[in-house]
Amino acid sequence: MAESRPELRDRLAIIAGGGMLPRYVADAARARGESPYILALSNESGEDWSGFDHEIISIGNYAGIGAAFRRHGIGRAVLSGWVRRRPEWRDIHAPFKALLAVPAVVRTLLRGGDDAVLKMVIRLIEAEGVRIVGAHEIVPDLLGTEGPLGVVTPDTAAEADIAAASAAALALGRLDVGQGAVAVGGRVVALEGAEGTDGMLERVAALRAAGRISQRRRGVLVKLCKPGQDLRADLPAIGLETLRRAEAAGLAGIAVEAGRSLVLERGALVAEADAHGLFVTGIVPERTEIVQ
Repeated sequence: MAESRPELRDRLAIIAGGGMLPRYVADAARARGESPYILALSNESGEDWSGFDHEIISIGNYAGIGAAFRRHGIGRAVLSGWVRRRPEWRDIHAPFKALLAVPAVVRTLLRGGDDAVLKMVIRLIEAEGVRIVGAHEIVPDLLGTEGPLGVVTPDTAAEADIAAASAAALALGRLDVGQGAVAVGGRVVALEGAEGTDGMLERVAALRAAGRISQRRRGVLVKLCKPGQDLRADLPAIGLETLRRAEAAGLAGIAVEAGRSLVLERGALVAEADAHGLFVTGIVPERTEIVQ
């Protein structure tokens, strides 16, 4: 029997990975009168979605995702939350028409960086006739703003570290590797790789404890969008856990890209940063690529 196709396909789907962002998006969508449908990625999303229409689905099951779109009248989708494990090519189950739209699926999975994989995912979803929207379009208040978010501001040493880490983060992003870098004393000491921001900060803390990083100079974490990144997915994000790991690594604060990054738990984050003498600030780095 053919699946029923609702005449109006405009319902919002949230493809939910890990972390708190999917819940923020779902709550915000509901608050503005929407009834979001949650596609929780198995082994990634740890949220209890019992209060929402939802189903659990594997990350590579694009055929199942497309069927859910048609079954529930989905016309828009948000990709939100982190994904720790990228699908292997053998895990991909997609309709033939979608594979025709993205003929380099296997090559992208084998050789592409995270941004390349995200762009492939977007194209597979758009092949189903569903429009991708950014999390910041649903929850604009999450976007970082320019300047300090709390009472603590970067000093001269921190400004030099911000400049060094920003240049490194942009160079790293051009290679489609990561979004973050840490600089201490004007020297880049860590770049974000497959371990993510939390893993990088743990590495900085270990280097500091081992005496490989100065105990006197504090340093800064910077997170920026990758050059050419599709702003509808995987915007840099920080939250309370990021702040706490930055403090454990001995850093003076965090700088994120204003207007192109997400600040989760902003009230609690700013209060804790102020209480511990750390800064959180939004910056506008110099970019040469065309901003999307």
